[in-house]
Amino acid sequence: MSFDIKVFSGNANKALTEEVCGYLGIPMGEAKVGRFSDGEVNVQILENVRGYDVFVIQPTCTPVDENLMELLVMIDALKRASADRITAVIPYYGYARQDRKVQPRVPITARLVADLLSAAGTHRVLTVDLHAGQIQGFFDIPVDNLQALPIFLDYFEKKYKGEEMVVVSPDAGGVERARVFAKQMELPLAIIDKRREEANVSEVMNVIGDVKGKKAIILDDMIDTAGTLVNSVEALIKEGATGAIAAATHGVFSGPAAERISNSRLEEVIVTNTIPLNQAMKEVKSPPITVLSVADMVGEAINRIHKGESVSSLFV
Repeated sequence: MSFDIKVFSGNANKALTEEVCGYLGIPMGEAKVGRFSDGEVNVQILENVRGYDVFVIQPTCTPVDENLMELLVMIDALKRASADRITAVIPYYGYARQDRKVQPRVPITARLVADLLSAAGTHRVLTVDLHAGQIQGFFDIPVDNLQALPIFLDYFEKKYKGEEMVVVSPDAGGVERARVFAKQMELPLAIIDKRREEANVSEVMNVIGDVKGKKAIILDDMIDTAGTLVNSVEALIKEGATGAIAAATHGVFSGPAAERISNSRLEEVIVTNTIPLNQAMKEVKSPPITVLSVADMVGEAINRIHKGESVSSLFV
């Protein structure tokens, strides 16, 4: 690979950036990303980027606002340093859950972030498992939305091959993702239908599909507070499932997530390193927390984008 490519990292996930640079066989770009005494982001690019194809890796995870601002300021610095093309590599795209108006007088933050990235000088976006695929339409620049399913497929085929299993979507919105995974694994599909009978009454979960005598793979794009997840586990076991495994691309794990997962009947929780595992989750002893790496997939996508090659073969 020629050296007219540079990869920089914000502070959110330098470990992933180092893995990606290792895959590409290039050193990480040198940049100073700090704070002024009042908390403002202070960025300085410490090497020449004039005419380079530049990639900035920064998930907008917790603290979301700080990491998003770091990314925007880095992009602005690179633009003013005459980088030829700037690709924002956002393994986890924050603010994605507000992608439409579901109530009066609420924002559409997924579109707002897309506008901010474009205004800062981004030429292209590379991300992993957007919360809703249609967010790509909020951009007027190219967006590559990689999928972590191939990484999960490889893991499950190696570890759980031959077991009686069923793939479960924890809600109606994730059915398409679960269906693709189930088809690839040649497993049956089940869906959890969540309904709140009345205000201030806990959700009633109905399992659609046969899970009796099978181990359930609960597949989602993210695990946040884990409330829906642990309730899904109880509903599945009540319906006769022999056990449950959670698999999600983004391990947000906010609020009471660690406590809920520790007290659940989950056998394993599998996430990727799009977001660094927080300290509370590192201390969870049971169930085991498995972190799979997306570095090779992201690195290969960067390689192909740089060379002007297709990235479609990286999808399931």
